[in-house]
Amino acid sequence: MEFQEQLLVSIKSIVHEARTRVYKQTNTILLQMYWDIGRLIIEDEQGGAKRAEYGKAVLKHLAEELTREFGKGFEYTNLTNMRNFYRAFPKFDAVRQELSWTHYRILSRVEKEATRQAYMRECAQSGWNTRILQRNIDSNYLGRLLKVPESASETPNPKEFIKDPYIFEFLGLPHHDFSENNLEAALIQNLQTFLMELGKGYAFVARQQRISTETSDFFIDLVFYNYILKCFVLIDLKTDKLSHQDIGQMDMYVRLYNDIKKADDDNPTIGIILCTDSDETIVKYSVLAENERLFAGKYRLYLPSEEELKHLIAEQQTVFQLKQKNKKE
Repeated sequence: MEFQEQLLVSIKSIVHEARTRVYKQTNTILLQMYWDIGRLIIEDEQGGAKRAEYGKAVLKHLAEELTREFGKGFEYTNLTNMRNFYRAFPKFDAVRQELSWTHYRILSRVEKEATRQAYMRECAQSGWNTRILQRNIDSNYLGRLLKVPESASETPNPKEFIKDPYIFEFLGLPHHDFSENNLEAALIQNLQTFLMELGKGYAFVARQQRISTETSDFFIDLVFYNYILKCFVLIDLKTDKLSHQDIGQMDMYVRLYNDIKKADDDNPTIGIILCTDSDETIVKYSVLAENERLFAGKYRLYLPSEEELKHLIAEQQTVFQLKQKNKKE
């Protein structure tokens, strides 16, 4: 019986592997076909804006004929998507073939090439499904990072794994009148989505982890380990504006963790204070300004408007520049 169980496991493994190979091959063929169709449509276009009506009429005619011949998949909208796909990715060699056609329909709508390429790279590396990709584009995921990763081969920089602001619209909490306990419990209940929002490489370690010294016990709200940065990440949750006391407390937690929990082959611990607002003066005249492993990030319990996101990111950049200036001085 035990032998049969092992046989079953082995056969299942073969089937899963074969299906994965078939999916990858099919996906590559499909992407190549759509890209080639998009290329032919673009090459056929003439006259730009003056021939806009002509281009639209051609696509409608193509859609009718191709649908009649091949069935679904060649509607006017999808032909438009193929055209946009080729325009967004004019070199097929640059297309990450582990991503699906739906991924590329979403990516093709990102206007700036550098941003589009960055989202494609992060999507492939982090295994985002299409829902997460759309959510991350809508919430300006890359714009909220302190530093956008330039390539997969770079030495990891902590700033590539820290955001400001963080968006927790998935918690369903009211925008006001919630406690730190409510926030912590909601984050744990939505841990998978929270890990996605934190970014790549994070693994959950503990909630309310106790650190004991000879004289006192301390409790850290949330503890994670980032296996790319190879370090522990401590998170302290606040329901109001950042204070000097918050920074001092996190600085102490990080020092304690480095002394008590960090292994010899771990990198120094990172501390993140999540608050509703910060203050440039507090940032400038506290250890936050010069400590490269200590961060304060704002959070929102809703998806901000495009204008509010721009404002929040501009604030983040101001604080970051302030830290860099203090570091040089």
